[in-house]
Amino acid sequence: MGSEVNGGGGADRPAADVEAEKKSGAPPFEVPEVRFTKLFINGCFVDAVSGRTFQTRDPRSGDVIASVAEGDREDVDLAVKAARDAFDHGEWPRMSGSVSFLNSIRDALAIAARVCRSNALQVGMGEKKIVSEMWQERGRIMTRFAELVERHADELAALESLDGGKLPAVTKAVDIGNAAGSLRYFAGAADKIHGETLKMRGQFQGCTLREPLGVAGLIIPWNFPTTMFTIKVAPALAAGCTVVVKPAEQTPLSALFLADLAKQAGIPDGVINVVPGFGPTAGAAIASHMDVDTVSFTGSTEVGRLIMEASARSNLKPVSLELGGKSPLIIFDDADLDMAVELAISANFFNKGEACVAASRVYVQESVYDRFEKKLAERMRSWVVGDPLNDPRADQGPQVDKAQYERVLSYIEHGKREGATLLTGGRPCGQKGYYIQPAVFTNVKEDMVIAKEEIFGPVMCLMKFKTVEEAIARANATRYGLGAGVVTRDMEVASRVVRSVRAGLVWVNCYFALSNDCPFGGRGMSGFGGDEGMQALDKYLAVKCVVAPLRGSPWM
Repeated sequence: MGSEVNGGGGADRPAADVEAEKKSGAPPFEVPEVRFTKLFINGCFVDAVSGRTFQTRDPRSGDVIASVAEGDREDVDLAVKAARDAFDHGEWPRMSGSVSFLNSIRDALAIAARVCRSNALQVGMGEKKIVSEMWQERGRIMTRFAELVERHADELAALESLDGGKLPAVTKAVDIGNAAGSLRYFAGAADKIHGETLKMRGQFQGCTLREPLGVAGLIIPWNFPTTMFTIKVAPALAAGCTVVVKPAEQTPLSALFLADLAKQAGIPDGVINVVPGFGPTAGAAIASHMDVDTVSFTGSTEVGRLIMEASARSNLKPVSLELGGKSPLIIFDDADLDMAVELAISANFFNKGEACVAASRVYVQESVYDRFEKKLAERMRSWVVGDPLNDPRADQGPQVDKAQYERVLSYIEHGKREGATLLTGGRPCGQKGYYIQPAVFTNVKEDMVIAKEEIFGPVMCLMKFKTVEEAIARANATRYGLGAGVVTRDMEVASRVVRSVRAGLVWVNCYFALSNDCPFGGRGMSGFGGDEGMQALDKYLAVKCVVAPLRGSPWM
């Protein structure tokens, strides 16, 4: 793409570093074949009822990748009907979470004994049925799904790079790895969904049952398509629900690919349905559908409001929302500044800044601010913006589409008009595509738009503070409450900040450290009801209390 995309000094990175990246599995990756572009309903790829399609584009160039079937209300109705039939009459919610180990051994020994007695090499039809039933359990099928995701990791990573501008080597390691991990984690959770025994007053005994809610509508964003698909689908499947997934119109391809893998894994028809389309049509149809029992949405705060309104106006379905953020990163004067610079860069510019939990407000203690700013500017000179599929040096690819590209550039211009100083970057680059040099602003005031609003792009606001109290107050001066970070060697200070900052997830001397057992969600305008961790199962389960008389018991 030339030196403009590489950015100042990008071409001067040591050759040894570039070679190390190449050997570690960095791009170039092969451009993948697009195999699935139709809706996935009741186990089949089908055209939209209207016959309409929409174009998904390559953000590296703006060129059309493929035409994808455009789902609308009629298609959502078909998908919900398939999911409802699979839940009400199908086998998925009626499978046990995982096959009993003792039963497996018993059945295997019985098969072996019968085969030995018949002195035959082939197992009879009855034995085949036992073998099939042994393995057709929710947890085991989900594990097979995870194995297929891992087996197709290269293709999924390249597909996300093509459709979303992501770095394929990082996507393979982080996104696809997390996706497979989520399926495995909740596969293990499928047989650990328990109720409680109640010590009731009087001569009664009680217990609680945790039952699958039914049909779950899952509306996922474009920044981490494979990860978001699995961290919503996996707990829903483990709970015994069936699902209708609407992927973002910017990145529909990986969701359709995953639907095919789910079918290969043995997930019954109708359990997973995927309806690509637009928010005001397909998304709204899911949110307002009278036969959808719960909705989980990740995206903007503005759309989250519409999801809640649709729920209230329809069947009052429970809603889980993971929304925007304007997360603070607080760096104290005792921090390792080199480490702090790297954390600030990754916390802002990972995935092109297209992350809801990005730490776009960086607060540095006044006594070390100038040193930090100098080190940051020097480090950003080696940052490479480039083609993620063809440039092994690329630290950052293009923004997801033209609309997001223009949105980010408009915020950068707004920051300059308001009086903030552009320390580095902030310019479009390249002859084509949606590439932006990451912007670092200094002299930022709290009332500036760039300091208050979620930009969802590579824009850092760098500010200074004096005291712990000031840092906490300014960190909390936001309507959002998704994530936060603190960098210090003083664990008393770290503990105070952790307990004072209003956020769903706080990192100490690290950032973006996530795991499948780590709940992820926010508060305030960042939403409610997290993904990941055992708590994620609660979104897809209803609690039923059962009470019966207890007479003549020797104890109460």
